[in-house]
Amino acid sequence: KEFKDEMKEFKDEMLQFKNEMKEFKDEMKVFKDEMLGFKNEMKDFKDEMKDFKDSMDKEVKRMNKQWGELANKMGTIVEDIVFPATRPVIKKYFKCEPETLMMNVMRKKENQREEFDVVAVCSDVTFLIEVKSTLKSEHAEQMKEKVERFKRLFPEYGSKKVIPILASLRIGKSTLNRLTKEKIYGMAYREWEFMDILNFNEVNSGSP
Repeated sequence: KEFKDEMKEFKDEMLQFKNEMKEFKDEMKVFKDEMLGFKNEMKDFKDEMKDFKDSMDKEVKRMNKQWGELANKMGTIVEDIVFPATRPVIKKYFKCEPETLMMNVMRKKENQREEFDVVAVCSDVTFLIEVKSTLKSEHAEQMKEKVERFKRLFPEYGSKKVIPILASLRIGKSTLNRLTKEKIYGMAYREWEFMDILNFNEVNSGSP
Protein backbone atom coordinates (compact mmCIF):
# COMPACT_ATOMS: atom_id res chain seq x y z
CA LYS A 1 0.00 0.00 0.00
CA GLU A 2 2.81 2.38 0.87
CA PHE A 3 4.46 1.60 -2.47
CA LYS A 4 1.16 2.25 -4.32
CA ASP A 5 0.72 5.55 -2.49
CA GLU A 6 4.25 6.59 -3.49
CA MET A 7 3.60 5.57 -7.09
CA LYS A 8 0.38 7.61 -7.07
CA GLU A 9 2.25 10.63 -5.73
CA PHE A 10 4.93 10.09 -8.36
CA LYS A 11 2.29 9.89 -11.11
CA ASP A 12 0.63 13.06 -9.78
CA GLU A 13 3.98 14.83 -9.78
CA MET A 14 4.69 13.59 -13.30
CA LEU A 15 1.28 14.82 -14.43
CA GLN A 16 1.95 18.19 -12.83
CA PHE A 17 5.40 18.27 -14.49
CA LYS A 18 3.82 17.46 -17.88
CA ASN A 19 1.29 20.25 -17.37
CA GLU A 20 4.08 22.67 -16.47
CA MET A 21 6.09 21.57 -19.51
CA LYS A 22 3.02 22.10 -21.69
CA GLU A 23 2.59 25.58 -20.25
CA PHE A 24 6.30 26.25 -20.81
CA LYS A 25 6.04 25.06 -24.43
CA ASP A 26 2.98 27.23 -24.95
CA GLU A 27 4.85 30.21 -23.50
CA MET A 28 7.87 29.45 -25.73
CA LYS A 29 5.57 29.27 -28.74
CA VAL A 30 4.10 32.65 -27.85
CA PHE A 31 7.66 34.02 -27.37
CA LYS A 32 8.76 32.59 -30.72
CA ASP A 33 5.71 34.09 -32.40
CA GLU A 34 6.49 37.45 -30.77
CA MET A 35 10.14 37.21 -31.88
CA LEU A 36 9.04 36.32 -35.40
CA GLY A 37 6.73 39.32 -35.37
CA PHE A 38 9.59 41.51 -34.08
CA LYS A 39 11.92 40.20 -36.81
CA ASN A 40 9.28 40.92 -39.44
CA GLU A 41 8.81 44.42 -38.03
CA MET A 42 12.60 44.98 -38.06
CA LYS A 43 12.76 43.76 -41.66
CA ASP A 44 9.95 46.14 -42.62
CA PHE A 45 11.77 48.95 -40.76
CA LYS A 46 15.07 48.18 -42.55
CA ASP A 47 13.27 48.07 -45.90
CA GLU A 48 11.62 51.41 -45.12
CA MET A 49 14.97 52.93 -44.07
CA LYS A 50 16.61 51.64 -47.25
CA ASP A 51 13.80 53.12 -49.34
CA PHE A 52 14.18 56.39 -47.42
CA LYS A 53 17.97 56.42 -47.93
CA ASP A 54 17.58 55.65 -51.64
CA SER A 55 15.01 58.42 -51.90
CA MET A 56 17.30 60.87 -50.09
CA ASP A 57 20.27 59.89 -52.28
CA LYS A 58 18.18 60.54 -55.39
CA GLU A 59 17.03 63.85 -53.95
CA VAL A 60 20.63 64.90 -53.14
CA LYS A 61 21.73 64.03 -56.68
CA ARG A 62 18.76 65.88 -58.15
CA MET A 63 19.41 68.97 -56.02
CA ASN A 64 23.14 68.94 -56.78
CA LYS A 65 22.41 68.67 -60.49
CA GLN A 66 19.90 71.52 -60.37
CA TRP A 67 22.26 73.62 -58.26
CA GLY A 68 25.08 72.92 -60.70
CA GLU A 69 22.96 73.82 -63.71
CA LEU A 70 21.83 77.04 -62.02
CA ALA A 71 25.40 77.96 -61.06
CA ASN A 72 26.50 77.20 -64.62
CA LYS A 73 23.74 79.41 -66.01
CA MET A 74 24.58 82.25 -63.65
CA GLY A 75 28.33 81.88 -64.08
CA THR A 76 28.95 81.17 -60.39
CA ILE A 77 30.42 77.65 -60.58
CA VAL A 78 33.71 78.84 -59.08
CA GLU A 79 32.12 80.63 -56.13
CA ASP A 80 29.29 78.21 -55.37
CA ILE A 81 30.68 74.77 -56.19
CA VAL A 82 34.42 74.50 -56.88
CA PHE A 83 35.89 76.93 -54.33
CA PRO A 84 34.05 75.42 -51.30
CA ALA A 85 35.19 71.93 -52.38
CA THR A 86 38.85 72.89 -52.93
CA ARG A 87 40.15 72.60 -49.37
CA PRO A 88 38.55 69.20 -48.53
CA VAL A 89 39.55 67.71 -51.91
CA ILE A 90 43.18 68.82 -51.52
CA LYS A 91 43.31 67.47 -47.95
CA LYS A 92 41.78 64.16 -49.05
CA TYR A 93 44.06 63.45 -52.00
CA PHE A 94 47.25 65.40 -51.39
CA LYS A 95 47.36 65.30 -47.58
CA CYS A 96 48.16 68.97 -47.21
CA GLU A 97 46.36 71.92 -45.66
CA PRO A 98 46.32 75.01 -47.91
CA GLU A 99 48.00 77.94 -46.18
CA THR A 100 46.55 80.33 -48.76
CA LEU A 101 43.33 79.85 -50.71
CA MET A 102 42.38 82.50 -53.27
CA MET A 103 39.55 82.84 -55.77
CA ASN A 104 39.42 84.88 -58.99
CA VAL A 105 43.04 85.99 -58.64
CA MET A 106 44.18 88.64 -61.13
CA ARG A 107 47.84 89.48 -61.71
CA LYS A 108 49.29 92.03 -64.14
CA LYS A 109 52.97 92.23 -64.94
CA GLU A 110 54.35 94.49 -67.64
CA ASN A 111 52.22 93.78 -70.71
CA GLN A 112 50.83 90.46 -69.46
CA ARG A 113 47.58 90.17 -67.54
CA GLU A 114 45.90 86.95 -66.40
CA GLU A 115 43.09 85.84 -64.10
CA PHE A 116 43.10 82.48 -62.30
CA ASP A 117 39.94 80.90 -60.93
CA VAL A 118 41.35 79.23 -57.80
CA VAL A 119 44.85 79.18 -56.33
CA ALA A 120 45.64 77.05 -53.28
CA VAL A 121 49.10 77.21 -51.73
CA CYS A 122 50.51 74.53 -49.43
CA SER A 123 53.96 74.44 -47.83
CA ASP A 124 55.72 72.85 -50.81
CA VAL A 125 53.17 72.82 -53.64
CA THR A 126 50.71 75.17 -55.37
CA PHE A 127 47.41 74.06 -56.89
CA LEU A 128 46.08 75.90 -59.90
CA ILE A 129 42.40 75.19 -60.55
CA GLU A 130 40.65 76.39 -63.69
CA VAL A 131 36.90 75.97 -64.08
CA LYS A 132 35.04 75.38 -67.35
CA SER A 133 31.27 75.30 -67.81
CA THR A 134 31.82 72.65 -70.48
CA LEU A 135 35.18 70.91 -70.30
CA LYS A 136 36.69 69.83 -73.61
CA SER A 137 39.86 67.94 -74.57
CA GLU A 138 41.51 71.05 -76.01
CA HIS A 139 41.37 72.71 -72.60
CA ALA A 140 44.19 70.39 -71.51
CA GLU A 141 46.73 72.13 -73.74
CA GLN A 142 45.39 75.54 -72.72
CA MET A 143 45.82 74.55 -69.08
CA LYS A 144 49.47 73.65 -69.61
CA GLU A 145 50.05 77.08 -71.14
CA LYS A 146 48.23 78.75 -68.26
CA VAL A 147 50.49 76.99 -65.76
CA GLU A 148 53.51 78.52 -67.50
CA ARG A 149 51.93 81.96 -67.40
CA PHE A 150 51.15 81.47 -63.71
CA LYS A 151 54.80 80.69 -63.00
CA ARG A 152 55.90 83.87 -64.79
CA LEU A 153 53.30 86.06 -63.07
CA PHE A 154 53.82 84.56 -59.59
CA PRO A 155 57.59 84.19 -59.20
CA GLU A 156 57.14 84.09 -55.41
CA TYR A 157 55.87 80.51 -55.84
CA GLY A 158 58.75 79.55 -58.11
CA SER A 159 60.20 77.05 -55.65
CA LYS A 160 56.89 75.17 -55.36
CA LYS A 161 55.60 72.54 -57.76
CA VAL A 162 52.44 73.65 -59.58
CA ILE A 163 49.72 71.01 -59.78
CA PRO A 164 47.06 71.74 -62.43
CA ILE A 165 43.40 70.82 -61.91
CA LEU A 166 40.63 71.38 -64.45
CA ALA A 167 37.16 71.49 -62.90
CA SER A 168 33.64 71.31 -64.27
CA LEU A 169 30.23 69.94 -63.33
CA ARG A 170 30.88 66.75 -65.27
CA ILE A 171 33.71 65.41 -67.43
CA GLY A 172 33.25 63.05 -70.39
CA LYS A 173 35.32 59.88 -70.52
CA SER A 174 37.39 60.88 -73.58
CA THR A 175 38.13 64.30 -72.06
CA LEU A 176 39.11 62.71 -68.76
CA ASN A 177 41.47 60.35 -70.61
CA ARG A 178 43.07 63.35 -72.32
CA LEU A 179 43.56 65.08 -68.98
CA THR A 180 45.12 61.94 -67.56
CA LYS A 181 47.49 61.71 -70.52
CA GLU A 182 48.57 65.32 -69.93
CA LYS A 183 49.00 64.73 -66.16
CA ILE A 184 46.15 67.09 -65.32
CA TYR A 185 43.67 66.21 -62.60
CA GLY A 186 39.98 66.37 -63.46
CA MET A 187 37.59 67.59 -60.77
CA ALA A 188 33.81 67.22 -61.12
CA TYR A 189 30.72 65.79 -59.48
CA ARG A 190 31.03 62.06 -58.84
CA GLU A 191 27.62 60.71 -59.87
CA TRP A 192 26.15 64.08 -58.84
CA GLU A 193 26.87 63.25 -55.19
CA PHE A 194 29.96 65.35 -54.37
CA MET A 195 32.85 67.16 -56.02
CA ASP A 196 35.83 64.87 -56.41
CA ILE A 197 38.99 64.25 -58.42
CA LEU A 198 37.97 61.62 -60.96
CA ASN A 199 41.38 60.51 -62.23
CA PHE A 200 43.70 60.79 -59.23
CA ASN A 201 45.01 57.20 -59.36
CA GLU A 202 45.24 57.23 -63.15
CA VAL A 203 47.34 60.41 -63.24
CA ASN A 204 49.66 59.07 -60.54
CA SER A 205 50.03 55.69 -62.26
CA GLY A 206 50.44 57.24 -65.68
CA SER A 207 47.65 55.23 -67.36
CA PRO A 208 44.24 56.49 -68.64
